[in-house]
Amino acid sequence: MKNRRRILIIDDHPMFRDGVKAIISGSGGYQVAGEAGSCAEGLEAGRSLQPDIVIIDISLPDGSGIDLARSMLAYVPEAKILMLSMHSKADFIVSAFQAGALAFLAKDSSRDQLIHALDVIVSGKQYLDGAVSPRVLSELLLRSGSEMCMADASYATLSRREQQVLRLLAEGMAPAAIAKQLFISRKTVENHRTNLQNKLDIKSPVELVRYAARMGLIDLDT
Repeated sequence: MKNRRRILIIDDHPMFRDGVKAIISGSGGYQVAGEAGSCAEGLEAGRSLQPDIVIIDISLPDGSGIDLARSMLAYVPEAKILMLSMHSKADFIVSAFQAGALAFLAKDSSRDQLIHALDVIVSGKQYLDGAVSPRVLSELLLRSGSEMCMADASYATLSRREQQVLRLLAEGMAPAAIAKQLFISRKTVENHRTNLQNKLDIKSPVELVRYAARMGLIDLDT
């Protein structure tokens, strides 16, 4: 029992976490060390628990799971990261692996796929869900990665508050609504919007949405 790999699950849906916990509890080599429903809670849990494996949903209520993966590895450098998503979009997958994840798994994958993915990353290898479409795989193989590296570098120049405002704007929230949610003034929101547009060289709301989707902050699939 002592050599079972300790897992931290970070997903904002309690029922989904319960399902993952049930799968892990039925396995022989893994155990759930903790769970969280947001980036902030997840990072705190990672710091305190120092898990062997962290399962992270790409879409979290207070930010991107991809951004969380980067932060997590800064505090738990030995952890193996498995990213989850409802959608197998090429940009999400590229960003996940660039952030340090070893595995990308669709959320509708089977129990056996999850356990297999865990076994693979424990060995230090990468795992990509077989459900990813041939079109997406072709795009991944053809992509140089330079575009995403540039996007990552630009995103890193944003402050934590600017990252929050970026995600909320991309989700379609008005400045007044963002101000209310973040407990700041509308003028401050507008200043943050101007700053992030300058830093990211974004000229229009459409470009902002596309950038946020490329970074995995929002999902444009319907």
